[in-house]
Amino acid sequence: MLQHLMGGWLLEYSYKCQPVDYSNNPTALRMANLCWWYYLSKFTEFMDTIFFVLRKKDNQVTVLHLYHHTVTPLETWICVKFIAGGHGTFSNLVNNIVHIVMYFYYMVSAMGPKYQKYLWWKKHLTLLQLLQFTLVFIHSAQVLIFDCGYPKFVAGLLLFHSVIFFVLFFDFYQKAYLKERKKLQ
Repeated sequence: MLQHLMGGWLLEYSYKCQPVDYSNNPTALRMANLCWWYYLSKFTEFMDTIFFVLRKKDNQVTVLHLYHHTVTPLETWICVKFIAGGHGTFSNLVNNIVHIVMYFYYMVSAMGPKYQKYLWWKKHLTLLQLLQFTLVFIHSAQVLIFDCGYPKFVAGLLLFHSVIFFVLFFDFYQKAYLKERKKLQ
């Protein structure tokens, strides 16, 4: 997250519309390098799926889970190969923030039963993910309004991708938290 901020999003990049810099500018090279590391991180996250299958936790291998862990590496490969920098890397930044919070949650939950009382905020983590997709949608939509040289097709794919993620995570939220609340009433 800090590297994405220092690689452009803190001071140099425009939140309205940021073209990809294909030069040897140090900031451009730093962001391209971050795109490569972000791409590799998507494969380590795929290990979730492998662990679920090995532990026979088939209920955790959902459409949401499979979509996320198959489409995201493909999407990030496109980023690394063709557009390693610019406007689309905002989604990487926001995703990194969400993953820091999410893996902190997983760490606390793995610490055992005596720490369960500190996990009251699980549903808020899903709300944070929904906020992430909303921000990426709004941010990507700007490219369709403001022309800065960033590929509109890629921005359109990010829009489409964020809508699918929002729908899948909202469905999860409803099933996990809203239906649970109805059962308690």
